[in-house]
Amino acid sequence: MKTYDLNLLAALDALLATGSVTAAAERVHLSTPAMSHALARIREVFGDPILVRAGRAMVPTAHALALAEPVRQLLAQAEALRAGADAQDWPAQARRFVVRAPEGYAVVFGAPALQALRVRMPRASLQLLPATHQDALALREARIDVDIGMGLAEDAETEARVLSQQAMLGAARCGHPLLGARLTTRRWAAAQHVDVVPRPGEPSALDAALARRGLRRTVDLAVPNAYAALIAAARSELLACVNARMARGMAEALGLQVFDIPLALPPTPVRMVWHRRHASDPAHAWLRQCLGEVLSGTGGLPPVVPAWRAGGA
Repeated sequence: MKTYDLNLLAALDALLATGSVTAAAERVHLSTPAMSHALARIREVFGDPILVRAGRAMVPTAHALALAEPVRQLLAQAEALRAGADAQDWPAQARRFVVRAPEGYAVVFGAPALQALRVRMPRASLQLLPATHQDALALREARIDVDIGMGLAEDAETEARVLSQQAMLGAARCGHPLLGARLTTRRWAAAQHVDVVPRPGEPSALDAALARRGLRRTVDLAVPNAYAALIAAARSELLACVNARMARGMAEALGLQVFDIPLALPPTPVRMVWHRRHASDPAHAWLRQCLGEVLSGTGGLPPVVPAWRAGGA
């Protein structure tokens, strides 16, 4: 086989990931003619067409599919060698890390995470993207460094860490009349609610627990994330039920009172997931350590107001 360099492998990885010469060129910052030339060289080196026409699209050959994972591993090993060489020069690393997390995490945790990151990497920067359910290949294709959220799972290409087991807390505007007396499950269920529905049709553990007691909530507003639910609760008579870290983190800024809901719910794990290509990258490991400490800590957050008050029914 003829000789080739890592740039050719990077081009091959981009072509296999995108199935498009134009998109691959954008991904590795080449012109489209330069990527076309790289594809011609790749075909010559491997003795295979790599991408072939299928209607208006380009699809990989069987040989190209077999090459995809070994190429990714080789590129990851090369990146690890570079990262290892730079590991002792922390102040010089101007890395930009991209973290995907539920909306609202940027408000609560963005500045503390950046501050922790810059203890060792003063030139580092952080971009927080809102969680989406459509971009399933973002980790594989290195568009994000870390994915954070509930319901995330580890697979053959990724590693994961459980940051916390999140209990659910109620939140209402300060002075809400419901919290002036003993909060029973029936009174709480009968109130007006704002519900978090990240995906249409997704089952609710909270509603399932109420149904087992023969109760049902009235949901007047459905929003896609906890942050929106807390803002709605702060501006109305609606009650929100969100994970404890978000509730506590936003309570003071929004003028909210957080409380234990009168219903037993199992905690939900919040995971941090990353691609295995970063396993040997010291800078990426430092990012994960900082995020882990910031997102799993509890210091400085407002206390929970007990829901079991003496008073009326």
